[in-house]
Amino acid sequence: MSDTEEDSTCSDSWPITEDWLIEVLKKHHEVRSGIKITDFKVKQGCQDGVNNLSDILSVSVVYEFEKDIKPGVSQSLDIVIKLLPQDPFSRYFVTEAQFDLREIKFYTSILPDLLAFQEQYIPKGVGSMVISVPTCFYTQYAPIGSNTTTSPSSPDSTESILVLEDMRSLGYKGANFTTGLTLGQTEGAIRAIVTIHALSLGLKIKKKVDLNEKYPFLFQTTRATESYQQLVEQGMPQLTKFLEHKPGFENELKALSKIRPKTKFLIETLLQPIEPMGLITHTDFWCNNLLFRSEPDEERTDSCTILDWQMVTYSRPTNDLALLLISSIPSNTRRQHTSRLLDLYYGALKSYCLKMDVDIEADLGYSRNKMECEYRQSLLLALLLCIGSVDIAIGNAAAEQRLLDVLRDFYEEGILSLEGYV
Repeated sequence: MSDTEEDSTCSDSWPITEDWLIEVLKKHHEVRSGIKITDFKVKQGCQDGVNNLSDILSVSVVYEFEKDIKPGVSQSLDIVIKLLPQDPFSRYFVTEAQFDLREIKFYTSILPDLLAFQEQYIPKGVGSMVISVPTCFYTQYAPIGSNTTTSPSSPDSTESILVLEDMRSLGYKGANFTTGLTLGQTEGAIRAIVTIHALSLGLKIKKKVDLNEKYPFLFQTTRATESYQQLVEQGMPQLTKFLEHKPGFENELKALSKIRPKTKFLIETLLQPIEPMGLITHTDFWCNNLLFRSEPDEERTDSCTILDWQMVTYSRPTNDLALLLISSIPSNTRRQHTSRLLDLYYGALKSYCLKMDVDIEADLGYSRNKMECEYRQSLLLALLLCIGSVDIAIGNAAAEQRLLDVLRDFYEEGILSLEGYV
């Protein structure tokens, strides 16, 4: 029995079938048979915000175990199914840059390695380090031109599929891009990303692993630079036109005009990790890729789970921090609390690495001061990435003001002068 609540081009082109859902549930429960679906509902979309890299379906499934496995006990599961976009241009953009492969590999390769490393190197009872991402139930990747399929009940062989736990069923909600993150949400996001950073750094150091070689699917600098540069070239004229109608931003316009011919070099330079602190970064770390849940036992910090790992990269950790703080929090929060938030990140990174017997200061020569210097450089990369998505902000009064505040602050702080970059 099924009920499609909303018409959806992606659900029409690939109906969610009972047989296919049974295969997903069998894999999830690690059984070969004995599952009966009593009801399921399919709905297009599952989260607030913009997602141009996937078509998304949310599915609620009610099912029972047959025979000897909890007979007659009804269970339910809420899942999110991420598919390639149906729009031909977006579909080509995603497959050509392998955004679909990258996210699938994050869940099937990087995440299991981090969990195994954590279990091996962090003694039980030494404090929790929770990797805050949705549970992955099923994946399928079929590159362009493939004639193979992983299952007789799978969709067309050219489809990439990622099935994740719908975190909304656990009380998580999307953030409001217009108002920006609260301080508690920002702290929750930092605590979530620092866990990935610390574990990937620990894996590299303790196992003596070259992460780029181990994970060749990571968004390599050359390819990432080309993709981001293309977006910046599309966004810069929009931003210029917008600023031309804003009195008092002549200096910022002049500075941007000087930056524009150098954007490719800047992006490529700033994506490069600064060793020995190169590690796994999200690289699209802003509020629309985060979900939050208020915790009754916490005074201010919300729990955060991180979505959308299509741009996972081997880079510098401050790139994630900078993008979050300039894209997703109100200007007053950024101005008043950046130092405190950097302290929070650095303290957590140092503490987590010590749990793995890695001293980032004594062993790696890292310091709070070095982190702040790298963060200042990362701010320019974050601004360029925001320019590449400037259409999200333009037309939204609060987001426009946040962007204007960033440009004004960056000009006054000398970040737009390119000093230290070229």
